[in-house]
Amino acid sequence: MQKSRRAAPFFGLNDKMPVLLALLLGFQHALSMLAGIITPPIILAGQGGVNLNASDAQYLVSTSLIVCGLLSAVQITRFHIYKSPYYIGTGLISVVGTSFTVIPVATGAFSQMYATGFCPTAADGTKLPCPKGYGALIATGTLCALLEIALSFTRPKVLKKVFPPLVTGPTVALIGISLIESGFKDWAGGSGSCSTRPDGQFSVCPNLGAPHALPWGSAEYIGLGFSVFVTIIICERFGSPIMKSCAVVLGLLVGCIIAGATGYFSASGINAAPAASFIWVHTFPLSVYGPIVLPLLAVYIVLMMEAIGDITATCDVSRLEVEGKLFDSRIQGGVLADGINGLLSGLLTITPLSTFAQNNGVIALTRCANRKAGYAACFFLLIMGIFSKFAAALVAIPSAVLGGMTTFLFSAVAVSGVRIISTVPFTRRNRFILTASLALGFGATLVPDWFAYVFTYSGDNRAKQGFFNAIVLVCETGFALTAFVAIFLNLVLQEEVEDEVLGTANVVDEEADREEWRRIERGKSVGGGSEDVEKADGKTA
Repeated sequence: MQKSRRAAPFFGLNDKMPVLLALLLGFQHALSMLAGIITPPIILAGQGGVNLNASDAQYLVSTSLIVCGLLSAVQITRFHIYKSPYYIGTGLISVVGTSFTVIPVATGAFSQMYATGFCPTAADGTKLPCPKGYGALIATGTLCALLEIALSFTRPKVLKKVFPPLVTGPTVALIGISLIESGFKDWAGGSGSCSTRPDGQFSVCPNLGAPHALPWGSAEYIGLGFSVFVTIIICERFGSPIMKSCAVVLGLLVGCIIAGATGYFSASGINAAPAASFIWVHTFPLSVYGPIVLPLLAVYIVLMMEAIGDITATCDVSRLEVEGKLFDSRIQGGVLADGINGLLSGLLTITPLSTFAQNNGVIALTRCANRKAGYAACFFLLIMGIFSKFAAALVAIPSAVLGGMTTFLFSAVAVSGVRIISTVPFTRRNRFILTASLALGFGATLVPDWFAYVFTYSGDNRAKQGFFNAIVLVCETGFALTAFVAIFLNLVLQEEVEDEVLGTANVVDEEADREEWRRIERGKSVGGGSEDVEKADGKTA
């Protein structure tokens, strides 16, 4: 007699569970977050960003891990605001990480800073390190986080009406699409100066002094990236459930092993790194950079809608209600914590954070929604960040290996946007809004300098010049254009009556198709051919 298999126990939000098991599952959560946390600081500190030196880049990676561990605990804990109906945090395993959404805004702003002289360049045009530019980004991001904090006190139903999937879907898709360019450039060797294959120091990637440096687009670099990408696919096809959830980290590990064995790694940065690091070991001069205010406001709107979707999914996989007062309270607390985390992250020298969705898969896989696992994940992130040799090893990863991983991650962002769009009914009005918003968004993404020559002002009025720069930056940021156009059209265009009652063409013609098929079947049953069916139809008519 075959024994029936018992399902593994599900550990609910407040259930008791062994500490050792909580540590094991927390480590799984930390691993699933690792790739997403380290990618933005590496990109923004590198040649595609503000060209910081190795010690500053290592510090940003370490601090990202530490800050994400600390601020994830805020979301998990859920604090009640004294004498009010409001909360801070969700009380779920809602972990946070550095957001990809800010990368296209930041890279566009940094390019503008170098072009206008805000950031220094050498006599030959080489971009020099610009900590001032990074400080302007985090300070402006801290200011813009006040928008999400204010919106958190709005009822979730109102937020979903103003920012429905019709707005957030194409915006998230454009963010992913714009990021893929950066990932692909890294895959081929680097996204900085070497990507144009100039003469001189950057004729090879990353530069002439680097170990095993090759021209951008070399077959060796393409192969390194493919080793990561193919490993991710193999883990998905043949791996266990745990391997699948860590496929990106395993792909990165395989790429690093191959790169290390073939001489692409330099140990100098790892040897020079201190044993430990913490917040504010390095600091950056803070200032508000006006041109990125509007794009960063769009970023925080996207982060808010992402948080609402991710919290809903977390409630679902945690076997909690997804409607009602308690659910609305979790949404309010999660959005407020997301805004506060964005404000605090800037003060802690890190770019804005977002609620991570990939941990919902870990909850479903491990059948554990218990807060103890979340706190264990925060603990492991803190340990990884404090021991800065670990961060130094991550910064030393060759761009081609990193590109193979980030291209996959950025594509996943685009697919998330497509999934959100798929929930929208394709009425005539909605198709029109999608077409109009995506037309400008795709155009600005594919031709990023299309608006660069509209304003010709070259006077000494810095306020006027900054205003023009802000307009240019918004118009050259594809997802920001898409977001603003979609919000405006969604509020202005009314739903048409026929759009509400009519379905798709397939649904409308379904009954006619069934009737035609019945007539064909009747013709076959009496042994008649198509001519008999036509004659029968003529008699009926």
